[in-house]
Amino acid sequence: MNTPHVVVVMGVAGTGKTTIGPLLAARLGVPYAEGDDFHPQANIAKMSAGVPLTDEDRWPWLDAIGDWAQSRSGLGGVVSSSALKRSYRDRLRAAAPGLVFVHLTGDRSLIEERMSHRQGHFMPTALLDSQFATLQPLEPDEPGVAVDVTGSPEEITERAAHALEELAGPLE
Repeated sequence: MNTPHVVVVMGVAGTGKTTIGPLLAARLGVPYAEGDDFHPQANIAKMSAGVPLTDEDRWPWLDAIGDWAQSRSGLGGVVSSSALKRSYRDRLRAAAPGLVFVHLTGDRSLIEERMSHRQGHFMPTALLDSQFATLQPLEPDEPGVAVDVTGSPEEITERAAHALEELAGPLE
């Protein structure tokens, strides 16, 4: 299956964006870009120290993701980004109109459990509360779907692909 859509896999830390993003990209037959790779080193240092990012910290990161998404316009792609606030998603859509969001959602205790077992990631579990406090779920006028993160990565990816198909018809 190929798609000309650019899909942003979004959600709070620990929902599985880095796991589901590549699986969804493979399912759709498009490239994947890891959103964390677009962060300037200063952002990674702040988060590693347990300091939440400010909006000012996030703008260059979001602009870099938006530039990548724009470069994939009409070609398709999947990129991960927390995209927690409506204003962040609006900024991404301003750079790359036509973006579609897959919001990975789940119970806080499940997400915290998963975060506590991952290795080599700069985002500490201590920042999870700030992530949930910042989160503004997709609104009805935003193109996207919410996908629950219970189950295996393959099950979550299947639900995401199916929800995207229902949203816009077959993504081929």
